[in-house]
Amino acid sequence: MTGKELLYIEDALGHEKYFQTKCCETASQIKDPDLKTCVQQLEQKHQQLFQSFYGLL
Repeated sequence: MTGKELLYIEDALGHEKYFQTKCCETASQIKDPDLKTCVQQLEQKHQQLFQSFYGLL
């Protein structure tokens, strides 16, 4: 893996962790159960993407 590819993966990991954190924070503040479920699903998706990128390392 080249240095540039490694930097891309590190950047992607940071973005996915950020999105996961923001979804978690947002879901904790939402009152509507349907919307809350949707945001929680987005959080899970970002967690899966993080794991996928991490697996490349």
